[in-house]
Amino acid sequence: MHEPEFTAGLNIAMKIPKAQYEATVAFYRDTLGFEVKEDDVSYAPTVSRTHSVRFGLNTLWLDCVDNYSQPDLWLQLHTDDLDAATGKLADVGIHPCDEVEPLKNLGSRTHWIKNPAGVVHLLAEQSAE
Repeated sequence: MHEPEFTAGLNIAMKIPKAQYEATVAFYRDTLGFEVKEDDVSYAPTVSRTHSVRFGLNTLWLDCVDNYSQPDLWLQLHTDDLDAATGKLADVGIHPCDEVEPLKNLGSRTHWIKNPAGVVHLLAEQSAE
């Protein structure tokens, strides 16, 4: 079996309760002075609004989730072979949990996974360049 390669993605998502969303966007935009722009959320049915923040080399996504009671942080991983990566992760008890946020029309193959501490990661297949 092919040994999959894992690399860090450039996206970090902060899932924010609706009641704290506006103040959080204002914090990054007005207080810290970061570039913040509202983006389309049609691909993520659990997110009602999103803003992207240029966060150094990363993009921090501020996602408004209407039914959350506390914030949550989600990370992105890339792999060159999603099937091999999923198999390797299954060997250590990490299985896809795509139900956390159904996605559509991303243009790449993906799975949601959780690390042993329960932190959600988007595992996306990215072809070698």
